[in-house]
Amino acid sequence: MAEPVEDLLAELQRPDQQDWMRIERRIIAEWSRSGSPTADLLLQRGRDALDRGAVDEAIEHLTALTDHAPDFAEGWHARATALYQRGLYGPALADLERALTLNPQHFGALTGVATIMEELDAPERALAAFRQAHAIHPHQPAVKTAIEELERQVAGQAT
Repeated sequence: MAEPVEDLLAELQRPDQQDWMRIERRIIAEWSRSGSPTADLLLQRGRDALDRGAVDEAIEHLTALTDHAPDFAEGWHARATALYQRGLYGPALADLERALTLNPQHFGALTGVATIMEELDAPERALAAFRQAHAIHPHQPAVKTAIEELERQVAGQAT
């Protein structure tokens, strides 16, 4: 029996959690189950295309996915990743916002927003999104580092 995502997210929050990578993978696996074999296949095809570097093909599969399953947050997150890789930051942000509307706990989507905000030279917005992601998933070293760097940057701008 699969453990509910809420329970996994609660486990992830524990400060002493040593097995956070396994829990993170389980959460992502749960979020990747749409309940529709067609949607799951489109998600897999899109991810496979991204893994091969075929970004345009990935966008095609993932657009078909978001058309087929508009309430599936992971579809929007995956397409945002492909759009980001194509340099289409506006559409990627729109997809991340849609993913977060459907799944406000999606730490990957929050990290995506933060990354784009950082690249768009909006450090305050990047910092806010990284902090939100960190509140949900406090164990990712890259997020901790990004928060520390952005805090210094924002503090330097304020002085």
